[in-house]
Amino acid sequence: MGDQPTFTLHVDQNKYLPTDGREVHAVLTVTSSGGAPADVSATEAAEVIIVDTSGSMSGSKIRDARQAAATAVETLREGAYFAVISGTGTAKVVYPGGGRLVQANQATRAEAIRAIGKLSASGGTAIGEWLKLAGNLLSAHPNAVRHAILMTDGQNNERDSVFESVLKAWSGRFTCDCLGIGTDWKTGELRKVAEALLGTVEFVRNQHELEDFFRRIIQTSMSKTVPDLALRLWAPQGARLVFVKQVVPELFDLTAKRVEVNPLTGDYPIGAWGAEEREYHVCIEVPPGQPGQEIRAGWVKLVRPDTQEEYARGNVLAQWTDDLALSTRINNRVAHYTGQAELNDLIQDGLSARAAGDVDGATARLGRAMKLATESGREDTARLLNRLVEVDPGSGTARLRRNVDKADEIELDTVSVRTSRLRKSEEGS
Repeated sequence: MGDQPTFTLHVDQNKYLPTDGREVHAVLTVTSSGGAPADVSATEAAEVIIVDTSGSMSGSKIRDARQAAATAVETLREGAYFAVISGTGTAKVVYPGGGRLVQANQATRAEAIRAIGKLSASGGTAIGEWLKLAGNLLSAHPNAVRHAILMTDGQNNERDSVFESVLKAWSGRFTCDCLGIGTDWKTGELRKVAEALLGTVEFVRNQHELEDFFRRIIQTSMSKTVPDLALRLWAPQGARLVFVKQVVPELFDLTAKRVEVNPLTGDYPIGAWGAEEREYHVCIEVPPGQPGQEIRAGWVKLVRPDTQEEYARGNVLAQWTDDLALSTRINNRVAHYTGQAELNDLIQDGLSARAAGDVDGATARLGRAMKLATESGREDTARLLNRLVEVDPGSGTARLRRNVDKADEIELDTVSVRTSRLRKSEEGS
């Protein structure tokens, strides 16, 4: 076995608060070297490939889906445990059978690809059932990096209460990355899956590229070396943890996922890790202090909850001052990601208002989003916004475009949670 991964945790903040200040903000940058290449093969991996085979997947869609799923199987590393699920109004394991996962090797890959080649399209869409079956299969591998990839072209047919109960039951127990193809699926439904299962949502605008998406996602999953980490946050007596959010590479609110360790400490799951860097924005409300007083407002540890192994730690500080120059200085990293969160909220609210027929509300929010996207260097998002709203460069007046491609709207919705890192020229406190 190679060297263990090396993790670092860096805290960016302005610790100074005015004399009546209570909110402490900090950005936590967590970086992993990912360990030596040998660690990847030494880490147990468990993968479930979920293919929508409902009636709407007929024709070229099912052909592309079969090819994509076959490519996913070929991309699995040797020895990884896997299964393939066909999803309709029910969920069915099309390979390997026996209610279990099987290890990838030359023979099992060939058998799985033959089974995938027989997939056909019929029936409804019950995403909760698909996830429940995937979760049951993955549960047999508690020490593995557990991951599922889910692809769909349609809307969930289950009652909301049924769907929500499945997501709640399996939240944090494995990771699921979701792909939507066509324009009939609901971004909000797949986002619920991604939020519950710490995954991502992507729009496959050209279905012929589905194979490339599957390959990339499986490659990323196979590169993970450490399963299921958590940010363990302690705050002092009388303090309140206002929120914990992932801000890079995507916006992700982790606040409601808290698992109590003790009355002052909670774990916030952040999933499996390879060689990568992620950033988190933490806000803690503390009781007011006296000028010159310094406290530890938060103690952060990066841990693996099942083994209690600790990988890194850092402090969030607070010091009260009557020096306005110190207390009013906003940390650049905190300000940047606060703006990114505002951009996401404006896009989501604007799209909701547009769907509800609130032209004025949609125009105001999407117009403001365009301004923010441009100012923060989000050229990709600004281009997508420009397809929905046009802004007069002279007056700054915005108006909604009349004929909008549904695919443009879906793409904007899915990319709105992605963030841009703080540019090097803007770094510093």
